[in-house]
Amino acid sequence: MDYLLTDVQWARLAPLLPGRVGTKGGRGQDNRRFVEAVLWLARNGCRWRALPAEWGNWHTTYTRFQRWT
Repeated sequence: MDYLLTDVQWARLAPLLPGRVGTKGGRGQDNRRFVEAVLWLARNGCRWRALPAEWGNWHTTYTRFQRWT
């Protein structure tokens, strides 16, 4: 799986996201995979159902995206 964000970019972004350790509420299993999946969708202009399985379940990703927005 090729990431769209570099490790340096991710290190700057990760502390700002909900679901990280130390915040109230649920914990995201893998915030990076979720963010990368959304970036992949935006970059490719695809429908949610076209999300490759390596980025996770399309419906779970969609539901999480809706909660975050």
